[in-house]
Amino acid sequence: MRLSDILKVNDIKVPLTATDKKGAITELVQVLDEAHELKDSKVLLASVLEREATRTTGIGNGLAIPHGKCTGVDHLVVAIGKPEKPIDFESIDGRPVNLIVLLASPPDQTGPHIQALARISRLMTVEVFRAALRNATTAQQIYDAVVSQENAMGGT
Repeated sequence: MRLSDILKVNDIKVPLTATDKKGAITELVQVLDEAHELKDSKVLLASVLEREATRTTGIGNGLAIPHGKCTGVDHLVVAIGKPEKPIDFESIDGRPVNLIVLLASPPDQTGPHIQALARISRLMTVEVFRAALRNATTAQQIYDAVVSQENAMGGT
């Protein structure tokens, strides 16, 4: 699975205006809603916030991947946001996040959901990619970085 097959430039927001975790998640759900990617934004928001309450999705290296499976979507969706200022996400490394990748899928699509989570995590292990994201100032630059890194990695 290639993240760039799911992600669209209008699913990326730079900068996010939110200053906290809940605000950032809400803003990314709104991005997907405005892109007509959702069946029910309220259901998606509740699902992601409920998942976040059980355990933080701030996985370290400045990245958070809030996610959920719910009936608010009928296909795998992803949105990326880069906050204006790093946000405290209660990350496992104790550091604030500067990139948030929201992922959601229908309850019956566990396989693609897990593959997408793994793909995001794998991309973020590459320092050149993380640097490109840190330096990005537009949605297009983030999208181009994802495409470029996936092309460099090869495979699906």
